[in-house]
Amino acid sequence: MQNVLKRIGLFIVAIVLLPTIVLISFQLNSLGKNEEMLQEIYSNQLDAILFSVNQYSEDLTESWVNDIVNSFSNPSVANKFDETALEMFSLNPFMRMIFVYNADTKENRSIVQVMRQIEIEENLSMVNEIISKQKNKIERLFEYKKSDYRKIEPVFNSVPDISNMLLFVIDSVHVGGIVFLPDIFAKELLEPKMRSISRDKFIINIFNSDSKQVISQTEKGEFLKPQQTRELWLLPGYSLGITLKGETIHSLVKNRTYNFILIVVMLSLLLIFGLWVIVKSINKEIKLAQVKSEFVSNVSHELRTPLALISMFAETLEMGRIRSEEKKQEYYKIISRETGRLSRIVNTILNFSKMEAGKRKFNMMQNDLNEIVRKIIGTYSFHVENKGFKAIFNEANENLDVKVDEEAVSEALINLIDNAMKYSRDIKEIEITTGLKNDKAFIEVKDHGIGISADDQKKIFEKFYRVPTGLVHNVKGTGLGLTLVKQIMDHHNGDIQLKSEMERGSSFKLIFPINNNHNDEV
Repeated sequence: MQNVLKRIGLFIVAIVLLPTIVLISFQLNSLGKNEEMLQEIYSNQLDAILFSVNQYSEDLTESWVNDIVNSFSNPSVANKFDETALEMFSLNPFMRMIFVYNADTKENRSIVQVMRQIEIEENLSMVNEIISKQKNKIERLFEYKKSDYRKIEPVFNSVPDISNMLLFVIDSVHVGGIVFLPDIFAKELLEPKMRSISRDKFIINIFNSDSKQVISQTEKGEFLKPQQTRELWLLPGYSLGITLKGETIHSLVKNRTYNFILIVVMLSLLLIFGLWVIVKSINKEIKLAQVKSEFVSNVSHELRTPLALISMFAETLEMGRIRSEEKKQEYYKIISRETGRLSRIVNTILNFSKMEAGKRKFNMMQNDLNEIVRKIIGTYSFHVENKGFKAIFNEANENLDVKVDEEAVSEALINLIDNAMKYSRDIKEIEITTGLKNDKAFIEVKDHGIGISADDQKKIFEKFYRVPTGLVHNVKGTGLGLTLVKQIMDHHNGDIQLKSEMERGSSFKLIFPINNNHNDEV
């Protein structure tokens, strides 16, 4: 009935969620396409804006170069070059030096801003040093000149403390140069142009490409990470950045889509909540019919031990931590043994319901209880030690040959060991003792845990019973472990003796008759 209820619930949830998933998928897909289209249009617009700033700066420098070339190339007017340079200095405070260099004679004429107070000799030496380092660029400029094209070539950090330089060819032998401060150039000339372009819709800034230090920005404030950047042609090492004020195209599209998705999700959650209330109400009505199914699902915790061991040893082998072939074989055997044991535990879980119906089959054979305990300790020792516990085996001197189902006895013993670890505190020690007394063999598991009260000792072997308070209540479990042990011992015509004191530990003794002639089926 529980499975039927789950299938109905999943079917109803699927009916609700399917339209939601389809709508959300459609919106996310549309979001990507819309954003891609808008982003492309937006990107082209930003590129056009940045291009206009670059073009403006190039137009300005073209006019400077033309003035310098015309003044130098006009020998009829005395001191025309000097007058032009001084006039340019007065109009452009960011300029620091204007010079003309003769590529044949290696001589140059330099005009220096008075405010810099740099000696003429030092400037001549400085220009010569710059020219010597820019031979390749100068040769290219002369090649352009031969094709009737005058190119302006920027030079980055050519002069210490002066920063940027523009080189250009005047005629077949003379090279001209303008040295200027990039930050003042950006603020005095480019920033007004950027403000007129931005029109309070964009924020445009010029910043150092490496350090991200802003030298000019259309609005005061901290540096805003630009949505799009382009190199500044005349200032190598500097970039132009542009940002849309307010929300971006990306955020606007996303917000609209996410608002729609949020509404759809909220409506879906509301429907799911209503369905949950209905399913919960139905579930209460059929709770009694689910006891057997819950019993089978709850005892699945018994699968944890072999699964943990298989996973642990397989991972160790997979990672290549074990070099010894002998050790590898040992791990392979443990994995193989635990795989078989896992299969047997699954069968045991299924057989539990058969036991309730009187159809559980046991493989009753003559076995030595000492050997069974040794196998369990060998297989389970890593898990015990991994939990910080120490298992002490007090083995009987004599053989304890008893007709038992080895798998069932192992299952009972593992349950007791597992419980001992769950309900122990500071003293992490488990004693397992085998012996013979009054013609009966026994296996005793003793811990130093929290103990069991006298009232609870009468109920702990009942199905699903768990102590309602204390540490026992906080430890995860199904309340079926001891029930399984009790049923196994009943089948073997055996008995369980429990001795326990609060805060002093517990002792479970499994007692087996030596001559067990019980049938193989119950």
